[in-house]
Amino acid sequence: MENAEVVAMLGEIADLLELTNENPFKVRSYRRAAQVVDTLPVSISELVRKGELAGLPGVGEHTAQRIAQFVEKATCDELERLRGKVPPGVMELLRVESVGPKTAALAWKELGVTSVDALEEAALSGRLAELPRLGSKRAEAIVSAVARYRSRQGRVPLHRALPYAEELVERLRAIPGVKQAVAAGSLRRRKETVGDLDLLVSSTDPGRVVSAFPTLPGVATLLAQGPTKSTVRLSVGLQVDLRVLPPESFGAALHYFTGSKAHNIALRTRAVHRGLKVSEYGVFDAKGRRIAGEREEDVFRAVGLPWIPPELREGLGELEAAEAGRLPELIEEEDLRGDLHVHSEASSDASSSLLELASAARGFGRSYLAITDHSRSRPLGLDEARLWAHVDTIRWMDRELRGRPHLLTGIEVDILPNGSLDLDASVLSELDCVVASVHSRFNMSSEEMTERIVRALRSGLVHVLGHPSGRLIGSRDPYPYDLERVLEVAREERVALEVNAQPERLDLTDTACRMAKQAGVKLVISSDSHNARHLENLRYGVWVARRGWLESGDVLNTLPLSELRRHFRRSRRVPAPTWADEGPGPSP
Repeated sequence: MENAEVVAMLGEIADLLELTNENPFKVRSYRRAAQVVDTLPVSISELVRKGELAGLPGVGEHTAQRIAQFVEKATCDELERLRGKVPPGVMELLRVESVGPKTAALAWKELGVTSVDALEEAALSGRLAELPRLGSKRAEAIVSAVARYRSRQGRVPLHRALPYAEELVERLRAIPGVKQAVAAGSLRRRKETVGDLDLLVSSTDPGRVVSAFPTLPGVATLLAQGPTKSTVRLSVGLQVDLRVLPPESFGAALHYFTGSKAHNIALRTRAVHRGLKVSEYGVFDAKGRRIAGEREEDVFRAVGLPWIPPELREGLGELEAAEAGRLPELIEEEDLRGDLHVHSEASSDASSSLLELASAARGFGRSYLAITDHSRSRPLGLDEARLWAHVDTIRWMDRELRGRPHLLTGIEVDILPNGSLDLDASVLSELDCVVASVHSRFNMSSEEMTERIVRALRSGLVHVLGHPSGRLIGSRDPYPYDLERVLEVAREERVALEVNAQPERLDLTDTACRMAKQAGVKLVISSDSHNARHLENLRYGVWVARRGWLESGDVLNTLPLSELRRHFRRSRRVPAPTWADEGPGPSP
């Protein structure tokens, strides 16, 4: 069982407890336990097996018992008890942005709201606005949030779907007679959200594979089955479509079911102009003879093109670029030398020490980390005195580590509503890396937000604009701002834009990455890690960058540290930090 499933279970219990107005202490206890499990560096199932669950800080005896029961049975008595007290539709209300347990409970108990449709009707009729602590503005915001919720229905964030796809693929490969097994569809193209999972298998014994598929762990329901196909629903709600192909058709099927639809149409049209037909079964000439299909590369070659990486297959000019020999040499995770946005336990919302972060970074092959904790406007963020003490600690640890990896001093400084920065220039100018981010007042107009960001970029103090749109996938839309204007100023000021690799953010988007590249703006791919385990999330940022046609030269943290420091020095219009006068640092 995945840790994420246990986190979701604990969160659901906490929500149900709050909806039913039970002891607030119990609510906080379950939410704290969910945070603990979410930051575990090991499998929760392994801890249950070894009987080590009760030793976790923040996980009490009763909570540990419920976790163990859930790991063993995929449910627990407390969860079922609480589910029986709350209509299922009330829990769905919590998926609507700006509707928390208190609002949902109020609408349910006072107005009988038990569905998203009923919530919208109550808001439109004015009944919702009459409830305590709500009002007309909040009701209007909920109407807009319901519309956004509906537009996102049926899709799951990539990071939620990927572990299940990978586990199923591994289990399919273990079935006798299976030659290849691959996840296709939007997941293979690494889109930020996916619908159903598409799995493809190459085998000469499709019956055996199709029969075994519904018996795999995690499968809850068999929805449909045929000689070479099977559709199931997982216990977590994902629908999975399996197709078993003969080896001679596997490459063609992999191309076809990877998509996108626009890409496939363009490639089939190209094939027709050459007197060929492309389908999931192969590439056929005018006489119906198969001329390609076993390998995906052969499908492209048959229509006169080199293989195109899945991330580019969106019908956005990739065929034309391939024909002209101008496909980008896409960035790889191995190209990243460092991470420029990392939080330590000095931040209120982070949990790893500098040593833990350094050790994890070394394991991932990183040669430098910028420690960028929150500034004073955030809850328990660093004021000047605490920041200077933290800087001293970072520099001491950097000397102790002897470059394995290098630790850079930094801050994630808030961009205040008027565009000024949360700390003085005299402080920021002494730091190795300044990431500036918007964390408040997301409801500004596009003009106001654009000028807010532009003023920060014009300060001469900022190296990186963090999570530039402020979005959270599935729960918070990006705030409005003029990206073209921001890119123009970023290029002038030599400020990089961040591809924030937090799976819930993925901000910039792939489209914005491509715009930044075309505008001549450099980017950084950062984990925004709040725990050492999260450093591995850089891969999600790399996938966004690849979808945005980025190469290693477009991304600053592919540079050796000495070159990165020179770039940062050139981007500053204020006195350089201490290290700038010490000559270039070592090149990792």
